[in-house]
Amino acid sequence: MDRAIDPTVADAVISAVVLAAGSSTRFGRTKQLARIGGRPIVQHVVDTAAVAGVDEIVVVLGHEAEAIGSVLELPTIARAVVNPRFAEGQSTSLAAGLAACDPAAEAAVILLADQPGIRVEHVEALVSAFRAAGGEIVRLRFRDAPGPALLARSVWPEASALTGDTGARALFAARPGRVRWVTVEEDAPPDIDLPEDLDRA
Repeated sequence: MDRAIDPTVADAVISAVVLAAGSSTRFGRTKQLARIGGRPIVQHVVDTAAVAGVDEIVVVLGHEAEAIGSVLELPTIARAVVNPRFAEGQSTSLAAGLAACDPAAEAAVILLADQPGIRVEHVEALVSAFRAAGGEIVRLRFRDAPGPALLARSVWPEASALTGDTGARALFAARPGRVRWVTVEEDAPPDIDLPEDLDRA
């Protein structure tokens, strides 16, 4: 049976947080600036979020923040913030992004700058699922791997207290029962970890 629409979240303000602060050690250069189809890979992620039904976009920069910011074309609903603690791990960028979200936001979709293959319909699926029935964590499940997640504001304090390079993964592992999955009948798009991954993307 379909879940009834929760009126408290049907019109919820939803942010997108794009984590783009990493130092790209494995890639060998600043991969956020690597181009696919003439656009930096981080631009692909921002553009996807911009048309996927979120109300605002927060892009978290750190490593080479000035260089990335100079090429990034931000839509009117987006702004960039700099995480001065980015070298301490992804958890600090997640905390910085959530702290910068609109106080009215009730949830945030967490996107990684090195996943340009995440499409508009993937983000829309998370947004729609939350607006339909709420929940603490809503996450995509591709056929071969998990995907991006949406975090309700109720878990932001826990997310912001994470340390190291774990990101939101620690939240999912701590209490897997609170994750509501949205199944996508396709393989997960590849991450950009190495230069050769650009060809696959």
